[in-house]
Amino acid sequence: MRWIAFLLIAIATGAGVMVLTVPAAGQGGGEAVPIFGIKIPPGYRDWRLVSVAHEEGNLHSFAAILGNDAAIKAYRDGKLPFPDGTIIAALHYSHVPSEENNKVFGDPQSFVPGPPTNVQFMVKDSKKYATTGGWGYAHFDKDGKPGNEAALKTCAPCHAKASRDSVFTQYAP
Repeated sequence: MRWIAFLLIAIATGAGVMVLTVPAAGQGGGEAVPIFGIKIPPGYRDWRLVSVAHEEGNLHSFAAILGNDAAIKAYRDGKLPFPDGTIIAALHYSHVPSEENNKVFGDPQSFVPGPPTNVQFMVKDSKKYATTGGWGYAHFDKDGKPGNEAALKTCAPCHAKASRDSVFTQYAP
């Protein structure tokens, strides 16, 4: 009888460890994007804020731009090109009017993040991604599923137009 209790405790402990070590949706692991082979980096939501962005038109979104330690150091030091190991994340959200805020302000002027739409990454590896300016690109939908190959093929040509090592976002200290 004692060995059955021990076995059940061992199984429960093992299952608990597995559940706790599986990455949460959007928190790392998962499938890699086509072409570049990038997965969602673990812990990216704990990275530091580089800046925020607001895009209108078809995108109609807010974004929080985050950087890993290498990105933040390069931004702060004004180092270009960015060093290998730099990763920049863009967390995109739709934006919606804030009824609560607008009641206070008396005008429809306040917008807040709505549902998440996607998360994108730029990964600097000058050798691995030499054909795309040293950067690999990744796009994941709100459920953490990788974007398609056709969309990823548009990243490098667009980013090549940026004047700071293919990066559009400036640091907002």
